[in-house]
Amino acid sequence: MNTLKAIHSRTSVAILTDPVPSKEEMEEIYKGALRAPDHAWLRPWKFIEVRGNSRKRLADSFIQASVASGEEMTQELRQKLEKAPYRAPMVIVLAADIKEHPKVPKIEQIISLGASAQNILLGLHDFGYSAIWRTGKMAFNQHITDALKLPANYEVIGYLYVGTPSGHIKSLPELELSDHLTRWD
Repeated sequence: MNTLKAIHSRTSVAILTDPVPSKEEMEEIYKGALRAPDHAWLRPWKFIEVRGNSRKRLADSFIQASVASGEEMTQELRQKLEKAPYRAPMVIVLAADIKEHPKVPKIEQIISLGASAQNILLGLHDFGYSAIWRTGKMAFNQHITDALKLPANYEVIGYLYVGTPSGHIKSLPELELSDHLTRWD
C-alpha cells in the first residue's frame, strides 16, 4: 500500500472480530513501530500483546487497578472492567519505558511511543486489519502500571484494540487544511 494512501484511508473501527494478525504479521508491524522517532535512542516503546484467554488477565488487572485507585467496585463497574478487553480479539498495551535523561523529557518519550503506536495502526491497516486506540481511566494511571507488574518508571498511555472490522466502517470526513495550517512565506 502507498504510504500516503494508507495514512489518508486509515480510520478507527470500534467493532472488531476475528481474525487477528498472525504472529508473523505482528512481527513485521512491530518492526515498523520501532522506526518511530526516538531522541537519544532511548527506545521507550514497550508493547504487551494480549490475545484470546489472556484477556482475562488484562481484565483482572483493570479491576485491581480500579480498586487500588479507591473506586467503589460496584457490580456495574466490575462488569464494565471485565468486558473491556473483550471488545476486540487482540489488545496491545502501549507502555512508555520512561528514562531519566538530561535532554529528553518524559513527554518526548511518551510522544515517541505515540508515534510508534501510529506506525502500528498503519501497519495493521496495510495488512487489512483495523484497530482503535482507547485510553480512559486505565491509561496514565500508576495503579495499572502496578497491576500489570511493570517497573515503576513505566506509564501506560493507551490500548490498541485490534481485529477485523465487523459491520459498517464510518466514512472519514474531509477536513479543511486551512483550519490546521499556517504558512509563513
